[in-house]
Amino acid sequence: MAEKVSIVIPIYNEALNLPGLFERLSEALAKFTQSYEVIMVDDGSKDGSYQKILELSKGRPVTAIRLKRNFGQTAALAAGIEQATGSIIVTLDSDLENDPRDIPLLLARCSEGFDVVSGWRRDRWQGAYFTRKLPSVTANWLISTLSGTKLHDYGCTLKAYRAEYLKGVQLYGQMHRFIPAYVAWQGGTVTEVPVSYQPRVHGKSNYGTGRIVRVLLDLVFVVFMYKYLNRPMHFFGGWGVVSILAGVVCGSAVIALRLLGMHNPIVSLPVLAIFFIIIGLQFILFGVIAEMLMRTYYESQGRKPYLVGEVKEVA
Repeated sequence: MAEKVSIVIPIYNEALNLPGLFERLSEALAKFTQSYEVIMVDDGSKDGSYQKILELSKGRPVTAIRLKRNFGQTAALAAGIEQATGSIIVTLDSDLENDPRDIPLLLARCSEGFDVVSGWRRDRWQGAYFTRKLPSVTANWLISTLSGTKLHDYGCTLKAYRAEYLKGVQLYGQMHRFIPAYVAWQGGTVTEVPVSYQPRVHGKSNYGTGRIVRVLLDLVFVVFMYKYLNRPMHFFGGWGVVSILAGVVCGSAVIALRLLGMHNPIVSLPVLAIFFIIIGLQFILFGVIAEMLMRTYYESQGRKPYLVGEVKEVA
């Protein structure tokens, strides 16, 4: 039996692009053999996008959601994912840079057993190597290196996910782009396929240079949550020990200089020793508090620090 597909599309000030989106989406859906639903989330648009969605959706299987204000792409995706009922969830942008007609390519790879299929806009940023392509390549390399999940295009919204992995993910900030890494951490399989890319014709991009800083900060948080969520003491305690050792080294240097009757070349070396030791003790205390919070979190909600894939009783 074919799996039901939920297509989630976040929309923000894309009224001029919506007719083209519906046209291409209809072409893609005409080839579907499985059941599907389309969920469009208007993220507080001010250009009449929501009214345009309602107008174009007449006679079509579309669920329209309107957020009370602009919460951002991640929040809009989270709202659509919560509403989705399919076993496979496909996300894509509404600006036509993602072509809905590529959706069958992603679903074909999902049918091979992959839990995440990510679009790769391989021909993007041609002619703008230093201003756009190089920063993009660098960012994707950094995310791949820190997360341990190699993808060429984390920023491509066109992705297909198995719903079982998405439904338990709480999305904040710009964290939707890190879902493939999260799925891989949970034991899921991730792959990518080249997809078509066309520069937007109408409107302007909602992404600015400030997004880079926000994405990097979210990346630090996501990696920390993955590696140290269940053992925060190892993180804080590790840095605490390093800081205390630095303080001990500085203090030992002060004592050695005094015993040798030599002049202290660094006037503030004793202060530096005390500073490192105090900071180290604070890090260790942070670790203790974090451990207590995590134990309370798991025990109060009855959560387990593991996921079971399958259980079989073999006679």
